[in-house]
Amino acid sequence: MNAYKFLTLETKDGVATLTLNRPEVFNALNDEITFEMQDALKAIAKDDAVRVVVLTGSGKAFCSGQDLKSAAGQEKRSFMESLHKRYNPIVRAMRNLPKPIVARVNGVAAGAGCSLALACDIIVASEDASLIEVFINIGLVPDSGSSYFLPRLVGMAKAFEWATMGTKIKATEAAQYGLINKAVPADQLDNAVAEYTNYFAKAPTKSIGLIKKMLAKSATSSLDEMLDYEAYCQEIAGSSNDYKEGVKAFLEKRKPEFTGR
Repeated sequence: MNAYKFLTLETKDGVATLTLNRPEVFNALNDEITFEMQDALKAIAKDDAVRVVVLTGSGKAFCSGQDLKSAAGQEKRSFMESLHKRYNPIVRAMRNLPKPIVARVNGVAAGAGCSLALACDIIVASEDASLIEVFINIGLVPDSGSSYFLPRLVGMAKAFEWATMGTKIKATEAAQYGLINKAVPADQLDNAVAEYTNYFAKAPTKSIGLIKKMLAKSATSSLDEMLDYEAYCQEIAGSSNDYKEGVKAFLEKRKPEFTGR
């Protein structure tokens, strides 16, 4: 039974699908949905049955960002407080989750919605979808991790251009620049996402979680630091059940049956 008002969370065959469910406002983010996302990500992290996560939106959009109408009806609020309490915990939870997250971008991903997509590990988008760092259009700056992810994915020049001009990036162009993994026709979106989830649901989850941490650490580390960290992580991976199964399957010339442990 779904315990959330503005989200749905369904788990099946190792795949947890987290759907933003405010289609009437293109899944805009109000206070309640951001706190529900924090709660859902905590539940996913604790659930050993979950091997991979899909983040998507209901209806025609992925996520249109902050619900400006909802915010406008409130007393003057602190942007800093809102980010620290509502958005930043979501992004940290996504990046710290030792399981892969696949963004199923079915429509526009704007503002903080774009940030949420970029915080995922794999991004698959419908060719009809677009990403836009829309903050500048209302006199704001990128937040929720966009200033971190964007230049690392596409380089400083394009990151500056897109962030300062509020450029709408069609999914096909985003794929060409390496901003997303894949852009496919709308009727092929589910199949394209399934290609990833089918793999990750049966993959060595512990190793993938370690790889996720290693790649994040590499962004701010020296080669010597990463050589040491690789050795540390390899020791952990080498003590896993999946390593033992992988070697056994290799010697027995069969496909390994990983459990994620």
